[in-house]
Amino acid sequence: MLGTLMLMKACRLVVAAFLVSLVTSGCGLGQSTTADGTSTTYTCCDATDVDTVYQPGQKLILHWIVTPGTAPASKSPQVELTARLTGPYADPSELKSATTGKAAPAAGQATFQAPPVRPSGAADERPSSVIPIAEDALPGYYHLTFAIREGGGSVGGASIVLVAPQA
Repeated sequence: MLGTLMLMKACRLVVAAFLVSLVTSGCGLGQSTTADGTSTTYTCCDATDVDTVYQPGQKLILHWIVTPGTAPASKSPQVELTARLTGPYADPSELKSATTGKAAPAAGQATFQAPPVRPSGAADERPSSVIPIAEDALPGYYHLTFAIREGGGSVGGASIVLVAPQA
């Protein structure tokens, strides 16, 4: 039994050393690279963008997180970043029920949308989407949806934003 445990520890050390050598040599784990390099990627957004309580008449500014690639900006595929707010809902559970089709949309529902952003892919670029919240927006919970469209495909996500009554 003791011999088996020592053999298992030795095998784990060999496997760990092999994985470390793959990572440090640039092979194996991590982002794949072609002769042209990797594309710049975008994700939404700074946590404070979503965690802030907004009021009617304010602008929600989503600061996109940029992970620079190694491909020249001129070779980066065209990317489009979109974002919108839809609501209001009385509470987060009502919002979730409506967005999954388990409940009807809220009465008096409004959508506020940012113009599409088309970043160039430059390393120093910091794109943002600006969603103007109407002066007459009703208070409540709003469904924030965002998407990154690239080369015929898209990936997106959602969050919840609170719009409070004007003080």
